[in-house]
Amino acid sequence: MRLLDLRSFSSVWYWLALLSAWTIVGRGMLGVPGEVLHRARVALRAAGEAAGGTGVEPGDKAADDAGDKTRNDAGGGTGAVPVEGLLLLDWLSLTLPRWRVAPTDGAILAAVGAFILTSLVVLGFGYGLELAQAMVLLAAPLAVLLLMRVRLAQRLRPLLDDAHAGRITAARAADAAAAAMTRHRLQAVVLSMLAVAAAAVRGTWWVIMHPYGF
Repeated sequence: MRLLDLRSFSSVWYWLALLSAWTIVGRGMLGVPGEVLHRARVALRAAGEAAGGTGVEPGDKAADDAGDKTRNDAGGGTGAVPVEGLLLLDWLSLTLPRWRVAPTDGAILAAVGAFILTSLVVLGFGYGLELAQAMVLLAAPLAVLLLMRVRLAQRLRPLLDDAHAGRITAARAADAAAAAMTRHRLQAVVLSMLAVAAAAVRGTWWVIMHPYGF
């Protein structure tokens, strides 16, 4: 019990670990670099502005019908899709399989994670152990982010399957994937700000109430 009561909120290493963790997880989504997403989003927006004269967006059915001749002239059926959009789809096709979790494995992982977090909550906020509280404030938001990314992967996988099967165009799949990932990135930024703010408030209160670490 004394080992678990190590000082954390007053240690610079804890805050470095907290900031480093959120910096690392914020650099990419589902294994896709943020630069790839940014370039795809910019290219798709530029393509949409270029198609503004016809009053349609890339990926819309009207745009797909109107762009048949352009795609046929390109020879590969992808003339309406920016290269950056195709690169985003390629990255997703490589990284999404890593996020496939069998139902049994998912249930086991969820049970183990819930047990660990519950134990830390009881030790930290029930018995007043500083290290356990610090670990809860670090691990709980990261667990929420993990669940958000698993859900995002489940939403993006049907898009890739439909694009590969030809049920939707690559332009529509890239545009929908980029939009979903951009929303997820904004939500992750908000979550990281709330997590750091909560840790800072709780850590400050702990240091004020326990100036000598006990």
